Amino acid sequence: MVAMAAFVAAMQGCATPGTAIDQGAQARAVAAQPAAPKPADFPAADSARWKQGAFPGAGVFDRIRPGMGKDQMRGLLGWPHFSEGLWGVREWNYLFHFRTGNGMGRGPGMGTSNSAAYVTCQYMVRFDSEGLSTGGWWKDPDCALLAQPPAAVPIPTASASASAAAAAAAAAAVAPVPTVAVTTDGIPRKRTLATDGLFRFDGASLTDLLPAGRARLERLADELRRDAGAQDAIVVTGHTDRLGSDAYDDALSLERANTVRDLLVQQGIERKRVRTVGMGKREPLVVDCRGTRSTLASPALLRCLQPNRRVEIAVAAGARAQ
Repeated sequence: MVAMAAFVAAMQGCATPGTAIDQGAQARAVAAQPAAPKPADFPAADSARWKQGAFPGAGVFDRIRPGMGKDQMRGLLGWPHFSEGLWGVREWNYLFHFRTGNGMGRGPGMGTSNSAAYVTCQYMVRFDSEGLSTGGWWKDPDCALLAQPPAAVPIPTASASASAAAAAAAAAAVAPVPTVAVTTDGIPRKRTLATDGLFRFDGASLTDLLPAGRARLERLADELRRDAGAQDAIVVTGHTDRLGSDAYDDALSLERANTVRDLLVQQGIERKRVRTVGMGKREPLVVDCRGTRSTLASPALLRCLQPNRRVEIAVAAGARAQ
């Protein structure tokens, strides 16, 4: 009885509401940008205390940001599924399930029917000494695409493909390296923005936006409100250069895409029309820059890799994001 009473008291203490978040502490948590955990840093899935895991709600991971407090994180993700300890906890771990609908699953507790099949993914949130999150990571990077799937783009008809190809050829003849792809009706369908002009170096949050970058995105939001159809889906894709680790670049590119989306939403673009994707370094525009990560300070290398550091905003006509 004494042990049980102590346990209940400890759990009540853990449930005590946190204090208001200090803006300075939040800024420090956002700027921390720690290295991503290695797969070996995640606990064994079968060691979870709550072995059933959970099916996360739609859009949960779109709202997660560095600098959030434990109360805020718990409100989105629920209590951690592993026994992390009671005091001074700096890490929460979860088991999340995502429906596949194809009768095939993997991970602990796979479903047995088409409608029940799911994939189980491990997710980790880490906190700093002030109890603010410094990031969230998937053990399997592919799980990020399940948690935040990109919008499906419809396959055009043969006549539409021919028209698009003719328009692309005409555009290429005018400008060898266009930053705007134009359809036959003259409406921009893809805009490429250099992140060097949007964010401070290595930055990704709204507070990291440069004044000129914010103004450029606000003008783009005006164009989208004016020119894009009400049923058009908007896909924001972040890209990085090759100087960071794979995990870091994936996280950075996605956070930048999320920040661009958030600013577009602030400017009146309907949130459910916008999806985000972080491609990291997977789709470089230039591949012949000489130098390595150890020569990061080289201005010549940074200039050469600049086209790879970008955010692409594409509009898929009539394919509203779900």
